[in-house]
Amino acid sequence: MEILTILKYICAISAAGLIVTTVLQNRSGGLGAVFGGSGGEAYRSKRGLEAFLYNMTIVLGIVLTISAILIAIVSI
Repeated sequence: MEILTILKYICAISAAGLIVTTVLQNRSGGLGAVFGGSGGEAYRSKRGLEAFLYNMTIVLGIVLTISAILIAIVSI
């Protein structure tokens, strides 16, 4: 298999995984939290599955970015 084909598969899989992990994350804040209003809710740390999804989202975003850059470089 060619390296460009492998990079395309990695890019597609990481993009799909990024979509899934983003959708599965908890939306407790709402629009008010975006502008600084937390609604009286105290800070709480991420635990268990919530922490895993958060970290996996970051990892998949990095993998997607790197694979997209490598596809651009290899296809020149």
